[in-house]
Formats: sequence, C-alpha cells, structure tokens
Amino acid sequence: MRYVPAGAGIGLVLCALTLQGPAAAADDSELRISPRKGAPGSTVTVSTTACGSDVTYGKGSAGGDEFHLFDDDHSGVLTGHFRIPEGAASGGHDVIVKCPPSTKITDTVKVKRSRPSGGVHAGFGPAALGGNKPTLLGGTVLAVTAGSVLMMRRHRSVRR
Repeated sequence: MRYVPAGAGIGLVLCALTLQGPAAAADDSELRISPRKGAPGSTVTVSTTACGSDVTYGKGSAGGDEFHLFDDDHSGVLTGHFRIPEGAASGGHDVIVKCPPSTKITDTVKVKRSRPSGGVHAGFGPAALGGNKPTLLGGTVLAVTAGSVLMMRRHRSVRR
C-alpha cells in the first residue's frame, strides 16, 4: 500500500512530460531568425516557408523599419535582412512578415546592449591603465604625508 502514492506521483509526472513533448517540439512560427540575439548595429537574417512555393516576394518590419524578403535559391523560401537600429533598447522586439494574399507571421528578436567596461578615456589619460597601482600609490603617499604632519605636530608640542 505504501507504493501506491509514489507510483501515482511518478505516473502523473510522466504524463505531464509526455503531454508537453509535442508542444516543445512543434515550431509554432514558420519564421526563422538568425541570430536570435543581436546587438544594435548587427544584421539579422529572416527566412520563412509560410508564404508558399508560388510566392516570390514579402515585406517585413522590425522595430519600425521595413525590409523586403525575396525568393531564395530554394523554392518556397523567402529571405530578407535588416539591421538592428543603433538606438534600439534591450529586450524583445517584434519581427513581422507579410506575404500575399493574407499571410502574417510574427516572431521576436532579442536585443542586448553591451555595457561599457574599463575606465573612462578622457582628461589626462586612461583611468584603466595599471589597474589598482595608481590608487595604491596615491594612498601610500597620502598616508606618509599624514604621518609626517602628525609627527611634526607632536614634536613641536613636546618642545613647548
């Protein structure tokens, strides 16, 4: 009797995994975007087979910019390119493709903005040069100066 709840739990887990398999394997979108993640300024290729083998032209839009899809060397495949705008914000952006007579396909491309690294290159030279050595040197000079001032003050107070 102790094995019945364990067997029922395992059965429910296997059933749930079996039902999720076809959904995970299915390609809901017939739109292929390469690369799926890009930085501003990079070129993205979009291709689709959803328009049919007799269609040789399609229009697309991504982030407000339009691009065109043309018949590829393979029959029934329309391919187009667009550039991610320099001012594009990080996150998902919709890519919409339309082809005659009334086919509309939507997918998402992810934009990842790079974060700056290193010191600021301005003024009297790059701050990133040398790592922590300038900070360590400055701290040492400050400590020696402060120690010297304190020693001189003590020395003068002893004389009086």
